[in-house]
Amino acid sequence: MSFEILGIGTTNPEHSIRQSEAAVHALSLSCHVDTTEQQRRLLPVLYRRAGVKSRHSVVLENSSGAEAVRQTFYQPAESPADLGPATSIRMQEYEKHAAVLATQAVQAALDSANVDPEKVTQLVTVSCSGFSAPGFDLHVLKQPGFSPDVSRTHIGFMGCHGALNGLRVAKSFTDNDPNACVVVCAVELCSLHQQYGWCPDKIVANALFADGAAAVVGKQSRNQTGDHWELVASGSTVVPDSEAMMSWRIGDHGFEMTLSPLIPDLIKSRLRPWLEKWLASQGTSIEAIGSWAIHPGGPRILTAVAEAVGFEEEKLAPSREILSEFGNMSSPTVLFILQRLQAAQAARPCVMLGFGPGLTIEAALVK
Repeated sequence: MSFEILGIGTTNPEHSIRQSEAAVHALSLSCHVDTTEQQRRLLPVLYRRAGVKSRHSVVLENSSGAEAVRQTFYQPAESPADLGPATSIRMQEYEKHAAVLATQAVQAALDSANVDPEKVTQLVTVSCSGFSAPGFDLHVLKQPGFSPDVSRTHIGFMGCHGALNGLRVAKSFTDNDPNACVVVCAVELCSLHQQYGWCPDKIVANALFADGAAAVVGKQSRNQTGDHWELVASGSTVVPDSEAMMSWRIGDHGFEMTLSPLIPDLIKSRLRPWLEKWLASQGTSIEAIGSWAIHPGGPRILTAVAEAVGFEEEKLAPSREILSEFGNMSSPTVLFILQRLQAAQAARPCVMLGFGPGLTIEAALVK
């Protein structure tokens, strides 16, 4: 059986910032009196190399343009010991904004699918950038039309591949209940975890991550025409002895990301053998895949995937475009890419790929 994708909805915070402006602001947070001139010159270079041109954030009070970008959440560091807002303050902002974005994304997905809220039987939510209870799932279900009997499942703290885990859970629901109608909603507010101080790993993360939300509506496939895209299989593997390569931990001043520069090399050496084996188990091959929705963890990761799998640069175009326009929004990002592929009527089958702490590789096959 397969999970028929009836509609996808995406949304972002109202305001955005150009990457060049973000780099200027980052200087006041990451560079202090004891920072070397070489480090001051390196920071904007790291921001340019991120492959991002603009990003949305809930902390922005107006957008890039003729008027200077204003935000008051992150004040310039007063000393090297100043690490910015406490995690509790950041989580207050998460609770306030995540619910709004989730509701917007779900409504957009329902509109795209032409499905009434009263038809929804399960809601699967995904997020790794914040916590609250009650969560944003309850806010979604408070909207007109939803039944209070909708069952809720939350997938938390799984990183950038979380939406793929959410789709796997949704397919399990519909596989077991032909009458189920499932909504998957991924929300991330990564900009709430801007890190202060000079640490290249954290500066790279500051330069990449952004805010966004995406939702999918689906049911057990009864489609005989092939009009809708269908999730037919999911795959997952953990690369041995790679735990130190990527981490996402809760600190006193936001969640702290660790990204090893060796991750692209690990992907180049480990991805293809596993992918070949998994696709063969689904009766297909790398050569038969028509399009790719690859989570853009960064430009080097995208290049590593292309080199490992052995396809041409144009297959990366949707992922690079989303990264450039929106930044790395963590879990919703791959759904932004899938939506763009659908709009372009990209060739199928399609493989969705995401990478997360572990180092974990998650994949989904869509026909």
